[in-house]
Amino acid sequence: MENKEPMTEYGYRKIEREFNLLKEERPKVVEEIERAKEHGDLRENAEYHAAKERLAFIDARLTELADLLARAQIIDPSKLPHNRVSFGSTVKLLDIEEDEEIEYTIVGATESDPEHGLISYNTPLARALLGREEGEEIRVKLPKGEIDFEILEISYKPIEFKR
Repeated sequence: MENKEPMTEYGYRKIEREFNLLKEERPKVVEEIERAKEHGDLRENAEYHAAKERLAFIDARLTELADLLARAQIIDPSKLPHNRVSFGSTVKLLDIEEDEEIEYTIVGATESDPEHGLISYNTPLARALLGREEGEEIRVKLPKGEIDFEILEISYKPIEFKR
């Protein structure tokens, strides 16, 4: 089953850049392997083993990125309604027990940056929020336990990605 991977244009371009950089690097690593082979005994050839490991990493990452690019569903959050929590919504929450307000924007998995308030649509918190309205209370099972939140505000704000 081909499941789409929602992301913004920024997220797509970020993956595309990494993919292209790795494609450019791959032939150089193959050349390094060939040069290292010329040094003789491969069992004790650190350059050879390091280059082989780098090539294996590049190949695995290229496969992963190609899959993401193929499944990408580019979404412009500014075009979505935000009367309910959806992709790209900025949600102001009240942690009821701690009486603390927090704010998150729901983004694609590759764009997630929790320290800057960007959480992936497939995190437990985002999954619990999607489709909800202002004023609703939710209970979310997180690593630190179950937490009750009240949705104070749902809005769209242009997303600021840290580079």
